[in-house]
Amino acid sequence: MDKNEEDILLENAKEYYEGALEAEKKENYNTSGTLYFKSFASLLDYYIYLKKGVIPRSHTDRFRILERDYPDLYKKIDSDFEFYQKSYRERLTKEACEVLKKDARELFGLLNIKI
Repeated sequence: MDKNEEDILLENAKEYYEGALEAEKKENYNTSGTLYFKSFASLLDYYIYLKKGVIPRSHTDRFRILERDYPDLYKKIDSDFEFYQKSYRERLTKEACEVLKKDARELFGLLNIKI
């Protein structure tokens, strides 16, 4: 049986989070931070799906929906996106990873998803 998109979003979010934890243990903060961000973004897409019945197709789509309808979550992803972008040209710090990790963990909790 094929999995539906929302199940895949949850599986991906968990896989990214677990991968981020492993990378963090090795002090690979760029990898860890990137994966925490991807976990958070996948969870946001899942959240949007639960609330609106649609899955955003791009970062832009996700950001516009969150900005318009869920401003508190938008503020977090907007701030976190800056770390994600920096990871291409700079080294992320342990502290940056902690922020990204916290945001992902909180959204797992809000959605009552065990990690």
